[in-house]
Amino acid sequence: MYLTWLDNNSWLMEIGGQRILVDPWLVGELSFGLDWLFKASLKQERLISEDIDLILLSQGLPDHAHLPTLKQLDHKIPVVASPNAAKVVQDLGYISVTCLEHGESFTLNNQVEIRALPGSPIGPTLTENSYLLKELATNFSLYYEPHGYHSPQLKQFAPVDVIITPTVDLALPLVGAIIRGTNSALEVSKWLEPQFILPTAAKADAIYEGLMVNFLKAVGTAEDLRASLEKNNLTTQVLEPKPGDRLKLALKKRAVTC
Repeated sequence: MYLTWLDNNSWLMEIGGQRILVDPWLVGELSFGLDWLFKASLKQERLISEDIDLILLSQGLPDHAHLPTLKQLDHKIPVVASPNAAKVVQDLGYISVTCLEHGESFTLNNQVEIRALPGSPIGPTLTENSYLLKELATNFSLYYEPHGYHSPQLKQFAPVDVIITPTVDLALPLVGAIIRGTNSALEVSKWLEPQFILPTAAKADAIYEGLMVNFLKAVGTAEDLRASLEKNNLTTQVLEPKPGDRLKLALKKRAVTC
């Protein structure tokens, strides 16, 4: 299994010989329509020209279903998406779009099973997707949730080998954490006992502007999480990739217990 972090929530996952592009923001600016409040731009654009087997979208918001990026990617690439994100790519003219409700699954080229589970709440009535990916030849598995909202349904799939989720809180005064990592990363690690956990929703090669940026505060560190994992007798390794680094994860087969 190879994982390449492309900054923020964007990942290239190489699993079961398949190349899966997740929540790609690779070119252009990121805007939610109120630039005075929040706007972001990449220091380095990373549009991928190599073959992509699937685009996987967890949410329909611009930081996950990023219009400038999706407009430039080949519209013949199959897409698996939450219902909200599926509307975005369908409107752009993507040819093959599979919409996954919570509990539904999709198999990519007989190599990777992708299961949608409840993820981040967006407003009072909408809950977006998290995903559990399983490499069918080895049963190695990966769980992805970009805002730190983990459904108890996950417990039935334990153990899971790799988790990609926020590992620190990103908080606003009076509002609290809008990205949850400090406690939720430890909680989901207790549930799933992963071999590796990698942070997402982090910024590295991006420039952030607007009023909101002045009030956002990061709470917690990777070292804090490592200490909490050790205190709870978990051997999970916390990895901190740099944007563009292609990591090979040396996963170990788990002992079968009766």
